[in-house]
Order: sequence, then C-alpha cells, then structure tokens
Amino acid sequence: MADEKKTSLGIDENVEGLLCYVFGWVTGLIFLLTEKESRFVKFHALQSIFFSIAAFVVGILGMALAFIPVIGPLLSPAVSLGIIALWIILMVKAYQKEMFKLPVIGDMAEKQVK
Repeated sequence: MADEKKTSLGIDENVEGLLCYVFGWVTGLIFLLTEKESRFVKFHALQSIFFSIAAFVVGILGMALAFIPVIGPLLSPAVSLGIIALWIILMVKAYQKEMFKLPVIGDMAEKQVK
C-alpha cells in the first residue's frame, strides 16, 4: 500500500509498533535500540518497556490480593485479566497506527522520544 510508512528497518511502521509489545520489555528494548528514525516506533517501544515494568509490579500486588479473605480470590484474577486486556489493546492500537498513550506511562514515553 502507498500509505504504509516503512521504518529504518524496512518494516511497516504499524507492524513494528505492534511487535514492540509482543514480548514486553524484550521486544520494546530491541526496537528501541534498532529503530533509528521512526518516533512512532520509539514511542511504542518505550511505552512497552514501561508497561511491562508496571504490569510486573501490579501483577505482584494482584497475587498478594489473593490472600485477602473473600474478595482476594476474586480480585487477583481480575487484575491479571486487566493486564492482559490492556496489553492486547496496546498491540491493536499500535497496529491501527494510533499513538495511544497510557496515563503516566505514555507521557513518560512521549517525553523520552522528544
């Protein structure tokens, strides 16, 4: 397609943005270090790294919730599902060529790219 913008790696920008999220901080770091031109890809790479760190911390807290009687066993899986749902949303939005910013994390990523 003519409207597909290629990155310095020769991949369509939206595909590379999606790939930043596939293996979390690992692919985020790979694309952050290898992509030389695309601010779109660098933003998603940084947001992927920051999201992975935040998801790890929230996941640990979610596991700790499991020990709270009655509500813990309900909240703990909800936290995990929320993280997975947000991860999928981030991949879809990147593929749709959107600069979808998460609160706080997205702002941090955007500042680093500029």
